[in-house]
Amino acid sequence: MNARAHVLIVDDDVNICELQRLYLEKENFQVTVCHDGKRAVELFKERAPDIVILDIMLPGMDGWEVCREIRKFSSIPIIMLSAKDETFNKVLGLELGADDYIVKPFEPKELIARIRAVLRRYGRQEEAPEQVIFPGLVINKSNYTVKINGIELDMPPKELELLYFLASNPNKVFTREQLLENVWGFDFFGDTRTVDVHIKRLREKFEPGEYKWQIKTVWGVGYKFEVK
Repeated sequence: MNARAHVLIVDDDVNICELQRLYLEKENFQVTVCHDGKRAVELFKERAPDIVILDIMLPGMDGWEVCREIRKFSSIPIIMLSAKDETFNKVLGLELGADDYIVKPFEPKELIARIRAVLRRYGRQEEAPEQVIFPGLVINKSNYTVKINGIELDMPPKELELLYFLASNPNKVFTREQLLENVWGFDFFGDTRTVDVHIKRLREKFEPGEYKWQIKTVWGVGYKFEVK
């Protein structure tokens, strides 16, 4: 991880922004602060940060929409930081492509630990071209693309990472907890239903069609990428 990793903080609460800036700069991060959703997208394009800490309730454009916009052109890590602690909001954030979700109030040390963990995972993803190929399917994790019969699919980063992990281990069964650990990271404190939601969305993208592979539910255990 870059010793001067650049963090873009997006939050309309000035005090929370300053608290984050104080701790992050103390840990040798470069910090940019923004209080408006639309401006956040502009700053992202201008300054190319290494990670975004994103609140949900924002003027101009809310955090959900900011996340959607960034995910249209970048897989840079996003951590959502919000007072909304309902499971629905956490799952929605992850579905939209966020890499982690932290509930306010938060411990600054935990935030920094989560930032470092997400950056480590992202750094490993960027190290070398990674590609899995099956008949009619190409998953390229180095440039985050998935092609079915030569046609590129629009797929959020976490869905792609889940598909890549399963396809990299054909015919091996994984529990939901194992998938959370390997795809979302050991520090993810989410609900196992997150996995079910992502699997459902992946399956919807593959239908209709007949393939020599499928994501299969192993009842009472979890899921596997079955190759016939």
